[in-house]
Amino acid sequence: MANTNIRILLVDDEPLARKRLRELLKGEPDLEIVGEASTGSEALVAVRELVPDLLFLDVQIPELDGLAVSEALKTETGPLIIFVTAYDQYAVRAFDVQAVDYLLKPFDRQRFLQALMRAKTQLQERSQQTVNQRILGLLAELKQKPQHLTRVIIKVNERDFVLNVTEIDWIEAEGNYVRLHFGGQSSLIRETLSHLASQLDPTQFARIHRSRLVNLNRIQELQTWSQREAKIILRNGTELSLARSYRDQLYQLLGKL
Repeated sequence: MANTNIRILLVDDEPLARKRLRELLKGEPDLEIVGEASTGSEALVAVRELVPDLLFLDVQIPELDGLAVSEALKTETGPLIIFVTAYDQYAVRAFDVQAVDYLLKPFDRQRFLQALMRAKTQLQERSQQTVNQRILGLLAELKQKPQHLTRVIIKVNERDFVLNVTEIDWIEAEGNYVRLHFGGQSSLIRETLSHLASQLDPTQFARIHRSRLVNLNRIQELQTWSQREAKIILRNGTELSLARSYRDQLYQLLGKL
């Protein structure tokens, strides 16, 4: 809950009781009273509209008592509850519905602050747990999602430049090197075609020959003359032969675009 005010809803059918709670909360850091309610039904409506973090909830309230309200709000992300009542026979039931604390009227400021501190601690733990779960979820998603190469370093006139792979038109093998063709230029990098292909997104780059890869987004036209002969025309006018063994796979990939 760091750097965020704890949103509080006061629920009691006695105006003087709500006034005393306001006075006890006055001056406490990181707190905000977002609303008040005098009945159980009003409390449920206020929780939906105001989304408080913490309720000071009287057990003996009209329409729907505090215990019933707490049961209706009992979820992992629902507000925490501190019960306030003049009747100690409700204490055991209050903790059965997982209240943070139970204030028996009349209570002093020290007892009130003890309950408030307990609520703050639970809210901080809940907040940290939520953050941890979110981080673990992101890590799991990243672990499942294949990480493809997005940039390569190329050398132009003895200077190193960063090239986004989306800018590459096509790639061809030259011995232990590959030549990257992009925007009317080309550059050699020391890499094998097979290893580079394994790092590129297969939905973006496809093999069209044992020594060539093409950026699918750069293809403008496919021309087929026979079962053996076919070629690809890129958007910049470059013509590349399409090997028969890779033709079906290419057509399937293009059909998914």
